[in-house]
Amino acid sequence: MDDMKDLVLNYVIKEYMEDGDEEITYDTPLISSGYVDSFSMVSLLVFLENKFTIKIPPEKATPEAFDNVNSIVALVKQYLK
Repeated sequence: MDDMKDLVLNYVIKEYMEDGDEEITYDTPLISSGYVDSFSMVSLLVFLENKFTIKIPPEKATPEAFDNVNSIVALVKQYLK
């Protein structure tokens, strides 16, 4: 599970963080702190679905589910076979 957490965390850092942003952790609020916006959330969803060969229903792809790495990983694990 830590590998998945690291993969998601590294993706978020690479794609959405800017130089000078504070360091983020698995528990850092991503959406409510403004690091990830709604457009970025959609690209993150596409990344997760492609990477893990899953389909997350739109009603499950909520800002709450995407607000930190731990909740993202928990969501992904629900749809892994």
